[in-house]
Amino acid sequence: MTTTGEDIAAARTGPWWWARWRSAVLDAGLASASAVECAFEGIRFAEDAGIPMAAGIVFGVLAGSVLVVRRKWPIAVVLVSIAITPAQMGYLMGIVGLYTLAASELPRRIIGSLAGMSLVGMLIVMFVRVRQDMAHGELDLGDWFVPFASITTAIGMTAPPLLLGLYVGARRRLMESLRERADDLERELQLLAERAEERAEWARNEERTRIAREMHDVVAHRVSLMVVHAAALQAVARKDPEKAVRNAALVGDMGRQALTELREMLGVLRSGDGSGRQRASVPLVAVGVAAAVAASRVVEEADGPCLDDLETLIGQSAAAGMAVDLSVEGDLRSYAAQIEQTAFRVVQEALTNVHKHAAGAKTHVRLAHRESEIAMQVENEPPPEVPSPASARLPSGGNGLVGMKERVSALGGVFVSGPTEAGGFRVSAVIPAA
Repeated sequence: MTTTGEDIAAARTGPWWWARWRSAVLDAGLASASAVECAFEGIRFAEDAGIPMAAGIVFGVLAGSVLVVRRKWPIAVVLVSIAITPAQMGYLMGIVGLYTLAASELPRRIIGSLAGMSLVGMLIVMFVRVRQDMAHGELDLGDWFVPFASITTAIGMTAPPLLLGLYVGARRRLMESLRERADDLERELQLLAERAEERAEWARNEERTRIAREMHDVVAHRVSLMVVHAAALQAVARKDPEKAVRNAALVGDMGRQALTELREMLGVLRSGDGSGRQRASVPLVAVGVAAAVAASRVVEEADGPCLDDLETLIGQSAAAGMAVDLSVEGDLRSYAAQIEQTAFRVVQEALTNVHKHAAGAKTHVRLAHRESEIAMQVENEPPPEVPSPASARLPSGGNGLVGMKERVSALGGVFVSGPTEAGGFRVSAVIPAA
């Protein structure tokens, strides 16, 4: 985890303008050392200037103490050091002030101007001081030594702190830039993780919806026929034993088919359990895609129905006592598996609804193969006023029409359902063939 600028500002523990107490102690120590230096140099300055020694000491202490504000006002510290250079004092303040100035965020033109002023001031002062020493006989060297000593001393007192300050300031800015980039990257990764969680949650919801829809289509029709046959069996058990035996056999067949389809679906759902430990190490960004793929496997991997099974489906409904006929228009051709499964499920669920809500009503199933689409329609007439022997009260969850519409819409088709003028009910769907 990185530390943002706000966290750094909140972590300030030092007094006034210092971020930490150790910075304040360091500046106070440097200011004390500079004040002591300037105080000793103020004694000589007082002798040369002809002023009281106490005044020179006080002046030196006040001038050297300015170093305590070097972090807050580095320009002021450098200007004071330049101002007291003719008095031959403040060398420590000048070095530390130039370093602080170069390491600051001030424009380069200001840093260069003040560094140049400090260099020129130091050069002039050293030139005068060396000349005076040679005139007094303290130094017995050639005339070449005066400019050499002046230039060497001025550069030595100015260039090293300036270059070191520039390096430290550049390094500090680089670290701050890297910290900001790390903060931005962390926020971006957090945002991506949140989006991945949202996508994963959406994929899980979509998976549950698809599985619920498939389970509904598989189970509802078979169980509805079983209930219808059981009701018919109860009605004719004593009057027609042979028909009762046939109905019992049909109930058994329906139950076995429902169990077979359920086992196939559960087998697909269980097939991913072996790779659960491997999926735990998959990055969060891939969860959404993986969940969506897992959801589609329920439909794709199982042996789903096709349009060739429509006659069998209608035969089962007819065996349950429904008067149903099938009409097909156009040339029969093959479609994608998902299209044929959707078309089959629409017809299957529509017939299931007839068993539930209009038992005994005559039903017409129409299938049209067109050039670029396939259309289907299931329409039932009004149910008879007298309930048929095969009628039974079947519960309804209200999900059949919703599931059909979701299936058709997912393929870019159109789904319409509603009552007819004659009192029946019609379900129509058009699915693109591509």
